[in-house]
Amino acid sequence: MALGAASGALFLDARGRVLVVEPTYKDHWEIPGGAVEPGETPREACAREVREELGLAVEPGPLLVVDWAPWDGRDLVRFIFDGGSLGDATIRLPAAELRGYEYVDPAAVPDRLIPRLARRVSAALEARERGVTLYLENGVLVAQ
Repeated sequence: MALGAASGALFLDARGRVLVVEPTYKDHWEIPGGAVEPGETPREACAREVREELGLAVEPGPLLVVDWAPWDGRDLVRFIFDGGSLGDATIRLPAAELRGYEYVDPAAVPDRLIPRLARRVSAALEARERGVTLYLENGVLVAQ
């Protein structure tokens, strides 16, 4: 069975809130990111997805989380890179792909995101705080 991969970026504002986006093709909010294409590294995918979704050329920072996240009978691996702070950057959403964006307090992440993504983003916040990369299995930290 082929392994599917996706890559995203954790962006925070000056107040430490997490940037989330609302896709037009899903019924839940996410962080900026998407599928890793053939021949593309997870870091390259993250940069491409941020450019496509936010209209920003951003070089991803350190890898925060790797999550083995099986779903719908498929083996998936999810990567979250540190996107840093966008400061006063102008975000330009592709109307066909994203309805909107907002910054949410880290404590509100479980209320805004689906559970498996909320666990992953919460772990990414912890990894960023600690300056480490964390390995998860289905959103749960594996002893390190």
